Amino acid sequence: MTHKILSASAMLAAAGMVLAPVAHAQDGSYPNRPVMLVVSAAAGGTTDLAARMISEPLSKALGQSVVVDNRPGGNGTIAAQVVQRAKPDGYTLMVQYSGYHVITPLLTKVSWDPVKDFAPVANILSAPQVLVVRPTLPVKSLKELVAYAKANPNKLNYASSGNGSLQHVSTELLNQMAGIQITHVPYKGTGPAMTDLLGGNVDLTITTPPPLMGHIAAGKLRPLVVTSKTRLPSLKDVPSAPEAGYPDLDVSSWFAMYAPAGTPKPIIDKLTAEIEKIMKSEAFRKKAEELGAEARYMNPQQLDQYQRTELVRWGKVIKSADIHAE
Repeated sequence: MTHKILSASAMLAAAGMVLAPVAHAQDGSYPNRPVMLVVSAAAGGTTDLAARMISEPLSKALGQSVVVDNRPGGNGTIAAQVVQRAKPDGYTLMVQYSGYHVITPLLTKVSWDPVKDFAPVANILSAPQVLVVRPTLPVKSLKELVAYAKANPNKLNYASSGNGSLQHVSTELLNQMAGIQITHVPYKGTGPAMTDLLGGNVDLTITTPPPLMGHIAAGKLRPLVVTSKTRLPSLKDVPSAPEAGYPDLDVSSWFAMYAPAGTPKPIIDKLTAEIEKIMKSEAFRKKAEELGAEARYMNPQQLDQYQRTELVRWGKVIKSADIHAE
């Protein structure tokens, strides 16, 4: 009997030895291996820049590598599916572009739900859009662009990061407002779209400032308007949408981090707390401003409410402007 009791005790002790590290890993030692940060766009766009801006300082804060994994395509669906299907343990995260997160599901049938399938972690960057044209296009203002488009129907084309992207919807909204028809040319991300625009293969694009700033400064792209109510400090010579005569062309992009639905709250809390500290640093805020963006932190609750509001807003815009995915 004594032998049996001792054996049972030994078994329980052994079980405790096995269980203790697991409990500890779930409770206090996250992360204890590298974290994968899935990005829904190709390298070079604002989504990628946002991910890389946060990944390095977050790696230092967590004491583990945060590895950026670009998964462009499908208007954010490829990246979304990777994270949707991942184990909700905090080791697979996503930086998603608002156009993909709240517009793609409104325009196309997708296998993921932007609210139910993801746990909000934090918003990282927010930025208005800037309409830029190739410098050889004979227009120097939005008014001149509209006049040129009317005089040359179906001649102009614009690049976007994909069907259903905010670039797509924003330009279609301009088409509706101005009574013009600029043809859509979708790409798999902002990076490839920029390459063709700089090469003169397309005429214009509307996108966020970060991937544009260097090209604008070098004279390789000409900015016509900023889609916000006020001018950008980093582009102080470029008129706002109201100044250009289109006050309702008020469009901002945001770039946020998500985890798979069901990720434990302590992990979400740790991630968002570290991101908030990083985003409050002068270096991060200054870098965002240089890119023409804003370091606009939202905690999980704020981001959840904001994304729900955006889904309603863009649903109304898409319906009223009769926008369809191609």
